Amino acid sequence: MRHRLIVPGAIAAASLLLAVPASAAEPSPGSPGVGDPYYPDYGNGGYDVSHYDLRLTYRPKTDKLAGTATLLATAKQDLSRFNLDFALDVSEVRVNGKKARFDTSGAHELRITPAAPLAKGEKATVVVRYQGVPSKVEVNGFTSWHRTEDGGVAANEPEAAWWWFPSNDHPTDKASYDVSVAVPDGTQAISNGTLQSQRSRAGWTRYNWRSRAPQATYLATLAVGRFDITKAKTDSGLPIINAYSKDLGEHEGAARASVERTAEITEWLEGYFGTYPFDAMGGYVPNTDTTFALETQTRPFYSPDDFADGSNTSVVVHEMAHQWYGNSVSVKGWKDIWINEGFARYAQWLWSEDQGEGTAQELADYAYASHPADDPFWKVAPGDPGPDNQFHRAVYDRGAMALQALRNEIGDKDFFAVLKGWPQLHKGGNADVGDFVAYAEKVSGKPLAGLFDTWLYQPSKPASKAAGTAAFAAGEAPEQPRSWKQIHTADHPRP
Repeated sequence: MRHRLIVPGAIAAASLLLAVPASAAEPSPGSPGVGDPYYPDYGNGGYDVSHYDLRLTYRPKTDKLAGTATLLATAKQDLSRFNLDFALDVSEVRVNGKKARFDTSGAHELRITPAAPLAKGEKATVVVRYQGVPSKVEVNGFTSWHRTEDGGVAANEPEAAWWWFPSNDHPTDKASYDVSVAVPDGTQAISNGTLQSQRSRAGWTRYNWRSRAPQATYLATLAVGRFDITKAKTDSGLPIINAYSKDLGEHEGAARASVERTAEITEWLEGYFGTYPFDAMGGYVPNTDTTFALETQTRPFYSPDDFADGSNTSVVVHEMAHQWYGNSVSVKGWKDIWINEGFARYAQWLWSEDQGEGTAQELADYAYASHPADDPFWKVAPGDPGPDNQFHRAVYDRGAMALQALRNEIGDKDFFAVLKGWPQLHKGGNADVGDFVAYAEKVSGKPLAGLFDTWLYQPSKPASKAAGTAAFAAGEAPEQPRSWKQIHTADHPRP
């Protein structure tokens, strides 16, 4: 995945707002953040969302978005007040059918006080009516809404929801979704999951999308524009929906030649990761000026730039690998980003090996040799890179080198058992780096803490060469594998 990482300002101050319960007998406010060390004011405390129902209307000419979000939530404490992460203008909030007071605080906090406190364990229906022009709304100096000539796209990481629906915006609170969007005839609305129906009336068409599996908020996406949509089914009957902007120009052929192979690539990935975890798949390529792709659940977002040099199956491999590593198994905290990026990069290395364009070992050797010991690359710890380096190339490449080192240490049989067993064990949930290390030790029967410490946490170049190829071990400089350049056009990580 690629994206522009923005670290919100003054987030440390938000941690000071964490609520302290007044007493066991009195309801207290939910916290304005989950306390993630990288982004303390992302997500919210005091409740858990099980479902989002979004009913929206979007006008491409003016970029105006209006709608109603209905959240089904359960209080995790006696709750006097709670927050949602959101940045558009709100006109009304109801909790369990009754009007609630609301105001804003911080950079993206909608603060809601229900008419009556919620008891711990109580189910709540929260309705928020809102509108705004997402491209004109900036939070901490940026927007995750990408304006296009014929519409707009919501896609970014680690935050994208604020510009189109109110949410508990942290990967630890996953939910199912219904996304219903009305757009003028002649334009289409693309989202995650399965297309349940589309209906036209009085110059408008409403698209109804459903995501049944647990989905993190940043993996929810919306794209409105003039698209050419292709539909098919996998051999097992899963629907495939791909969408291409009608304004892709010279990139169109390469984009289609890549994204149309999604089902084939997913079938290939199943051999390594197990059964595909969702009920739909596909991808979409809007006419944005972005330079990244993102693993939005079931339907990755790709930039035209991904196909500037021709077809690029490697980027499809990367984003579809995330459907297991990152989407089905999501991080517990943003410091665990290696669970996402190291594995998606290694999937690209396995694809290269399968295509005869460089083995995973040759790619590991070349990556290792490309950075001398004094290169700042080695100062970034993939296991906890810090918010400024969350999407640094070291998280991708050094992260993949760590997996090659693991493969060499425990052997192919156990290594591939780990790759397949891990996403099945944690399907639909969350996990961290420590959980993966413990699982790899359990499967292999070997102590691996030292290996992972060397490759994921030490701010220096490992002395080991991940057991390299024979030529590399003999001191010969490795040649650049044929797949190297394409793999690195599949993401544009920060330097």
